Amino acid sequence: MNPLLSRLQPYPFERLRQLFADVSPNPALRPISLGMGEPKHATPAFIRAAMMESVMANPSGLASYPATVGEPRLRQACTDWLKRRYGLDVNPATQVLPVNGSREALFALTQTLIDPAPAGRAAVLPPVVVCPNPFYQIYEGAALLAGAEPYFVPTDAARNFAQDWDSVPASIWERTQLLITCSPGNPTGAVMPLAEWEKLFALSDRYGFVIASDECYSEIYFRDEPPLGGMEAAARLGRGDFRRLVSLTSLSKRSNVPGMRSGFCAGDAAIMQQFLLYRTYHGSAMSPAVQAASVAAWGDEQHVIENRALYRSKFAQVTPLLQEVLEVALPDAGFYLWAKVRGNDTEFARELFALYNVTVLPGTFLARDGQGVNPGAQRIRMALVAETAECVEAAERIVQFVKSGT
Repeated sequence: MNPLLSRLQPYPFERLRQLFADVSPNPALRPISLGMGEPKHATPAFIRAAMMESVMANPSGLASYPATVGEPRLRQACTDWLKRRYGLDVNPATQVLPVNGSREALFALTQTLIDPAPAGRAAVLPPVVVCPNPFYQIYEGAALLAGAEPYFVPTDAARNFAQDWDSVPASIWERTQLLITCSPGNPTGAVMPLAEWEKLFALSDRYGFVIASDECYSEIYFRDEPPLGGMEAAARLGRGDFRRLVSLTSLSKRSNVPGMRSGFCAGDAAIMQQFLLYRTYHGSAMSPAVQAASVAAWGDEQHVIENRALYRSKFAQVTPLLQEVLEVALPDAGFYLWAKVRGNDTEFARELFALYNVTVLPGTFLARDGQGVNPGAQRIRMALVAETAECVEAAERIVQFVKSGT
């Protein structure tokens, strides 16, 4: 077996299953889960139709291996969207690759980029992947399985959960080969401003590491101005070649199609070339039917506007309810609430499940200890992905639970 597998920690939902293993939830209440960030809004009919029409119009399409690089019309649809959304001019032939969701791509990109034994470095000093803390667990797993050491940068709750990049010592930056950002953030919902991007680009220039920008929540936001993207920030700062930068996005949240496993990455053409080489061997080509549906999805914004309106309405009803009993605020973007609770977050989640049949994710499951402190401690993540009535009912139960003092 690959010895690096032993370094992986149980996935948060496995830890949640273990936490609830001996708990019998209240049978008088229907179960409501705010635990997993899986979109529950209906998939738009035109996307389903595009997939079915692709199969019916080209029945031989499923009898052939698709190209890893994707069909030209899909890459063009992705670049057209980048132009409309961010005002970017991107070459569809050299700077864009379709991927089977951003999760798969984040893992594969890390394997592509990390050199586990760079020349001139002692074996006791592995390369570093820097990422936020709390974080999406793929960042850590991808780093470990690439032979790198993850370094977690804490967020500052007093500064809208901004990462404290200044706390990273030069000795870490010198070993860093990859920095992973998540904006809008999971689980905090924080969006990185231009000044923060400028700081990261300067660090990348100084130390030579690549930046991977995870942007899968970019189309669900609560302010008038949409979140700034990594490539958009680069273009504004005169870095239109996107050197040492790769942005990753997905249709899962934007278009409510997590089962399609469709997204794309874009950025530095030299990195895209090597990533394509890796993916050719990795076997990550996208089905022709999924490509057809993806073209349709990237080409339409009306369903995205309607989807965003649903989330805005939902958060407007749920957040004030929870603010009666929890320290919680409307995030910049995304579909999570990152709330502070009294006492232990795992005990809070366990007792809430037992008494009120509501599932939330303990914050400590999404973070790692740093300097003796876990930034997820005393916090819970709530994914408001179900229909509004269900989310409101869950919030009302949480209010009852906290007020009961149990």
